[in-house]
Amino acid sequence: MRKLILAVAAASIIATTAQAADPVKIRIGWVAMPSELQPVLFAKEGIARHNGKSYVMEAIHYKGTPLMVTAMATGDLEIAPLAFSAFATSILNAGMTDLRIIADEFQDGVGDYHTNLFLVRKDSPITRVEDLKGKIVASNAAGSAVDLAIRAMLKKHGLEAPRDYTIVEAGFPNLKDMLLEKKVDLIPSLPPFVFDPDLLAKSRVLFTRKDAVGLTETIIWCARSEFLQKNRAAMMDFMEDALRAVRWYIDPANHDEVVKILAKEMKMPPERLADWVFTKKDLYRDPNMLPNLGALQSSIDLMRDLGFLKSTLDVKQYDDLSFVREAATRVK
Repeated sequence: MRKLILAVAAASIIATTAQAADPVKIRIGWVAMPSELQPVLFAKEGIARHNGKSYVMEAIHYKGTPLMVTAMATGDLEIAPLAFSAFATSILNAGMTDLRIIADEFQDGVGDYHTNLFLVRKDSPITRVEDLKGKIVASNAAGSAVDLAIRAMLKKHGLEAPRDYTIVEAGFPNLKDMLLEKKVDLIPSLPPFVFDPDLLAKSRVLFTRKDAVGLTETIIWCARSEFLQKNRAAMMDFMEDALRAVRWYIDPANHDEVVKILAKEMKMPPERLADWVFTKKDLYRDPNMLPNLGALQSSIDLMRDLGFLKSTLDVKQYDDLSFVREAATRVK
């Protein structure tokens, strides 16, 4: 009997140890490349030193951030890259008060890095923002980062929708044709669409996002606090690997190899990426993956001022940057 009890106890310990050693599944969403790197984050061999050991990462594609928010609410996604607008509405409207900011994805308007452009036709009589009165303006979605920049800029110049102008919604791939076919008078454009030679030849910049709202913390990585607390060690390892990967991608010495990786994944000729991706023509990525919380706060306050939120929130109550800070001490 004593031997039997010892055997059962040993088997239980072995099973528990094996279970504890199983890698933590970390599912991370993404919408569009190359602004989001998740599908190729660990494409460079040797970067992800802990993947498959303490954790296993899976990149999952979504058509938009609202679907990612739903997936997080149902426990089907661990990390979501959210625009500041989706982050705010997730907390204030969906009640996800345990949502935490854990890292930066990219920012708009930092120094001489790229900022999103708002274009009119080259032959258009529109030369000032005030000239958009009575015109049709395109946006990708009401309440999006692009949409808020449009409304903020036009409001600075005394124009309010729908009193003074009309906003129509359309996907980014369709905006060029809508502008050139004179269906709309102004469109937003961002990488990679903004580098279309035909669009550049037939349009001109009326204003930029930086002109409208200044520096923007555009996309942040978010996770729920319960997952972070329960899997702290695995998340530390993941963020170490993620930071190592981001630094490798933004290093100019690796540019040619980066272009090859992205072109292969995106199934496009490398020359369509080589001139701009991960250069100052691209959006800014913090080398420590630290988000600009001040810029994030300003954007959320703007949403309230423009009527998209009933109230604002203090973003510093919703960050847990301990993971990226610890990662920075590990990655030299």
